[in-house]
Amino acid sequence: MSGEAPKPSADFDAFLVLAVERGASDLHLKSGRPPLLRINGRLQATDRPPLAPGTILAHLDAVMDEGARQVLRETGSVDFSRTVAGGDRFRLNVYRQQGMISVAARRVNRSIPTFEALHLPAEALRRICQAQQGLVIFSGLTGSGKSTSIASCLEYINRRRPCHILTLEDPVEYLLEDKEALINQREVGLDVPSFEAALRASVREDPDVMLIGEMRTRESLQGALRAAVTSRLVFTTVHAPRAGDVVGRVLGLVGPEDQPRVREVLANHLVAVVCQKLVSTVDPHVARVPATEILLLTPTVRKAILEGEESRLGTLIEAGRDAGMHDLVQDLARLVQEEWVAPKEAYAAAPNPEALKMAIRGVRVQKGTVR
Repeated sequence: MSGEAPKPSADFDAFLVLAVERGASDLHLKSGRPPLLRINGRLQATDRPPLAPGTILAHLDAVMDEGARQVLRETGSVDFSRTVAGGDRFRLNVYRQQGMISVAARRVNRSIPTFEALHLPAEALRRICQAQQGLVIFSGLTGSGKSTSIASCLEYINRRRPCHILTLEDPVEYLLEDKEALINQREVGLDVPSFEAALRASVREDPDVMLIGEMRTRESLQGALRAAVTSRLVFTTVHAPRAGDVVGRVLGLVGPEDQPRVREVLANHLVAVVCQKLVSTVDPHVARVPATEILLLTPTVRKAILEGEESRLGTLIEAGRDAGMHDLVQDLARLVQEEWVAPKEAYAAAPNPEALKMAIRGVRVQKGTVR
């Protein structure tokens, strides 16, 4: 009958399977447009026909339970997960816009790249992952690849250390499978109502290594610091454009009366700050690679944090190469030297193009001299 809505769940799953087949990270559905896929960071229209009004909701009706339908009716959006044949899992956000239904589906990755595959500074990250206790903060703007880099760190530990890895995420972006480690991944909204509730429960779950998806509230900061002080290795993220800005961003989550205590904890329990920024490559098969800067807790860094001189951290990073640190300019020079990034792209990403020009020349001269 022509008036019947498209049924079964396989109709909707076909969109998700299409995303898997084409290697997309995200799927977008909107009435009047063909399905769109995000591939290598770029949104691309598919060759499928535009979706007729009402079609998306009809497809979704077969995959949403009554609880999800009620949340959508009452709030205008709802989150839930969907696993398709073959085991690929998606985190879906269904939302109303202009009176119609749209969908954003994020693919949860099962394949976790190594440091080398991501073109990250492998030696420095291996050293960070070998810490038994403390706080590791990944920073950068939204979409800078922080979650992927942290997943690579957790997988490095998973392959080498018999321990309990507990992640608190919103949403889960990479599925980790038990190897040497026992892994439990809790998703906010699916397994637990909030980061704060998950953090309160974590003290009874005996983790050795934790991922706290993001420090964005006073409560999540306190939970991360408490875990780092009590013999856990904690990975987390903040939104800050440079590693030297992270301490200020963290202190901004608490009031002035609490800042001295937070400074003391950071000065004694910070392991590292890894800041990253994605840069386009010259390789047609690799869209972007992360340029990083790494701050490690050395005696001079500890002193600067304790004395409220975090404005000096950028200078300490630049001068700390012997201690394993590097700044964004130095890493961009590395990527140019290794011919992953064109000089034009590196200069556009550099906070100081002139310093980058000198660094590139210095790296090349040093390389030629060594050889």
